[in-house]
Amino acid sequence: MLASIPFPSWIKPEIIPGLPIRWYGFMYLVAFLVTYLMFQRQCKQRGLEVKRDQVLDMFFWAIIGLLVGARAAAVTIYDPTGYYFRHPLQIILPFAMVDGRLRLTGISGMSYHGGLVGVVIAVVTYLKVKRLDVLDWADMLVTGIPLGYTFGRLGNFINGELYGRVTRVAWGMIFPDAEKFNVKLPWVREFAGSIGMGVPAAGLANLPRHPSQLYEAFFEGLVLWLVLWFILRPRRPFKGFMAACYIMGYGIIRFVIEYAREPDIGIGWPIMLVPLENPVIQFSPFNFSTGQILCFLMIVAGLVCLFVFRARARREGARAAVEAAPKPSSRRLRQKVK
Repeated sequence: MLASIPFPSWIKPEIIPGLPIRWYGFMYLVAFLVTYLMFQRQCKQRGLEVKRDQVLDMFFWAIIGLLVGARAAAVTIYDPTGYYFRHPLQIILPFAMVDGRLRLTGISGMSYHGGLVGVVIAVVTYLKVKRLDVLDWADMLVTGIPLGYTFGRLGNFINGELYGRVTRVAWGMIFPDAEKFNVKLPWVREFAGSIGMGVPAAGLANLPRHPSQLYEAFFEGLVLWLVLWFILRPRRPFKGFMAACYIMGYGIIRFVIEYAREPDIGIGWPIMLVPLENPVIQFSPFNFSTGQILCFLMIVAGLVCLFVFRARARREGARAAVEAAPKPSSRRLRQKVK
């Protein structure tokens, strides 16, 4: 039995060794470019006369909203220690004092859910200021987002971050920077033995984990995009339908994948309906992470949007039908009066 798959040694975070240019950042640029091209393609297919500057401006503000929202949520929701409240400059500065020396630390910590809120606020505000159709543009935007999102999760995998929980599955992977466990703990030796993994007599053991970044890249990215682009987009019944389906679809898929994903450090399991002696290797579908709570709220929000947008479309359709109905001539009105 194959105990685990080692993280490929040839994968490095830096594109060029020694330079602060990382695949993670590059993948995000690719994600934005792919989403932009998908948006432009839809405009062309529908024959819409959309100014290129307006699209670029919308994407500019969307990126700003994403960065601000994602960072704000990461340093509040995902920092129960209060570190960033005590060191507010670390929210935006890529360096910090470590052991009395100034070191380059980078800006780590971004929240998808916070980024989503930031994008919604920025994009809706821009479209309303420019008096553009918010729901129609939103539908085109979200239809391409999952394909771009695929590259973002691949960037997480290359970075060896956001890995999954400890697992016995044959494709479990050893991530170099994952939390290690003392081999003197009985459960560590028992677990390693159950998968045929050798451990040293003393020290720390790095146990295999779900490659949850790849799960997310495939299901939240590629699969969701295929459903939105090829199945739902040609059958869009009303404006806002695609936006509502994206919010629900992402929320549902991410909720399920969260069962395999390691909860972010410092958060743990905020809702534990079933107490577990060792949550590292034990599992219950009735224990929920912070990410799952946020995804549940996404699902509810998507359902609400679906009903609200459908009701709005029906009202507009009824109003248009009344306005298009033939009006009686003055002669017919006189005849009715007689």
